[in-house]
Amino acid sequence: MQPPSKNESTVLVFTLSGLNETMETRYVLFSFTALYYPLIVFCNVTIITTILLHKKLHEPMYVFICNLCVNGLFGTSGFYPKFMYDLLAHDHVISYIGCLIQIFVIYSSILCDFSTLTMMAYDRYVAICRPLEYHSKMTNQKILKCILFCWLAPFFSISVLIVLLSRLTLCGFKIEKLYFEIWAVAKLSCFSTTVNNVFGYIVILTYFGHAVLIFCSYIYLIRKCRKSIEGRHKFMQTCVPHLLSLVNVTAAFMFDVLYSRYGSKNVPQGMRNFMALEFILVPPILNPLIYGLNLTIVRQQVIRLFFKKQMGISK
Repeated sequence: MQPPSKNESTVLVFTLSGLNETMETRYVLFSFTALYYPLIVFCNVTIITTILLHKKLHEPMYVFICNLCVNGLFGTSGFYPKFMYDLLAHDHVISYIGCLIQIFVIYSSILCDFSTLTMMAYDRYVAICRPLEYHSKMTNQKILKCILFCWLAPFFSISVLIVLLSRLTLCGFKIEKLYFEIWAVAKLSCFSTTVNNVFGYIVILTYFGHAVLIFCSYIYLIRKCRKSIEGRHKFMQTCVPHLLSLVNVTAAFMFDVLYSRYGSKNVPQGMRNFMALEFILVPPILNPLIYGLNLTIVRQQVIRLFFKKQMGISK
């Protein structure tokens, strides 16, 4: 299917041009991706399976970690299969509906990361600052509500953005990226995108506000944990990995937002591609590794899962 001419206002397919200057190395990129994406799947599935199979890990913090890994699988599924196909294809095109689906999957996944990390911060606050109230506050019903919030709030936000995007009349079909994002499509509009921009910035500020609140709460947690050796140990074990994940996701998301709107085209295409992909490349693999390696009980159960027979470890 050929893309419509630039003068037409009804766009049926989009063309991705982000790979145009890197096609000479596409087989190298494909080989790397073919190894990296299964590694992401393996690490996240390992953590998910470990948490689901062991009752010791059926606690709020580990449920949120499991949710973080499920979201990692969800978000990467919206990019890597299409990216690998494009690396082997001559024409990098996608249907209008396919474009909207990819936007929904990738960006709702990013917002779900923020929501999950926010719930994890609340869990750590209660566990460290109000330990006697922990089990009464973090009930199964409350955990379920938190998990639903982590998914439904991002789904609603991105759905509204996509509805606003779909109402635009577009005068172009070329996207200068490796994947589709809301602002890149909105820039193709023939008319004003003020409503889209206003709601988009509301969503961005809301979720960036999540990160600010978490950082502020951690200042209080640090002061609290300094008072005892046990508190410092608990902070290092459970809060430091959470902070690393938060810093990584926040920096990657804000860079993507700012660069997509204000980035210079003078930067080489290869560098632009790498910077745009940071939040798809790093968090999905970093989160399971951070929690799988740093949390002792998770690490022990992962080892038990794979080496039980060899080591003679029983359940």
